[in-house]
Amino acid sequence: MGQLLSFIQGSDHAEQIFLDFENAQPGDEERDLHKAVGDVLGRGPVILDKLFKYAGCEDHIRKAIVNPGPETEEQAWEAVLPAVDQLQEFYEFSLELEQCFPKLLVALCRNDPKASLSNQQALAKQLADVFDFVLRFDDAKMINPAIQNDFSYYRRTLNRMKLSKKDANIKIRDELANRMSLFFAYPTPMMKVLSETTAKFLSTATAPEQVVPRENVTVALATMANVCHDMVEKKKFPNDATNMFCLRAMVGSIILYDHVSEQGAFVKRSPVNVKGCIQVLKGYTISSTDGLLNALRFTTIHLGDPDTPGSIKQMLA
Repeated sequence: MGQLLSFIQGSDHAEQIFLDFENAQPGDEERDLHKAVGDVLGRGPVILDKLFKYAGCEDHIRKAIVNPGPETEEQAWEAVLPAVDQLQEFYEFSLELEQCFPKLLVALCRNDPKASLSNQQALAKQLADVFDFVLRFDDAKMINPAIQNDFSYYRRTLNRMKLSKKDANIKIRDELANRMSLFFAYPTPMMKVLSETTAKFLSTATAPEQVVPRENVTVALATMANVCHDMVEKKKFPNDATNMFCLRAMVGSIILYDHVSEQGAFVKRSPVNVKGCIQVLKGYTISSTDGLLNALRFTTIHLGDPDTPGSIKQMLA
């Protein structure tokens, strides 16, 4: 796809790129990867819908704890089993993201990342799709304590089942249960997967076609954040859903940049227009951006550093 330009004057962080998130289509060189990544991301809405509807097993678990006995404990166990099956589905989807995300990074960052974002807009849209999914998932997970409570009860009961030899038909056993427990124990598990996957990819990739300079990744993330900021600030899209999509992609890019870059996203000479991004989040009133502001506060790792300007800290205080 040819380069789409939207030259925005008056900012050191302005980018000469317009990402047409509403109409981007893959070119011939993008098509195979776009389909492979799309097969994974296409299941994202179903995962989110199940997470949003996840009600938990609090009543059954409370009854089993307050009035322990064969009947209440059996009812709690029968309620928890299908709930844990859903949690396994969430966890396994994170493993699929872990596999496909480095492929996007290679395609978009192996060569000049700004040109790649502009000329491979369908893949750039998928990078934004990943951030959109991750931030929506983590926000919903963070405000639903039933997820951890249900899984904790499952693990405690699993141990009792093993002691009483009643665990023959249980499919989520110790090793998988331990991995799932670590995943759900983290406040923002999907973003943790992205940051750890990116760090591992940058430090372990050895095949020439897989090696990507760290600087290229940070340039791509900074560019994505700045472009999304510019598009919302300049009202390039009239649609609220598209603007919220841009804001999630912006915040996700900043968070991952902050994890990947040694200095982080908040230093005075950061290539990321952090101040402008915070301002556009605070100034956007059509939908709530509180969750995105909280993601910047609590999911980044360099905000509290001495090198972070006081004005930035104050804006996120």
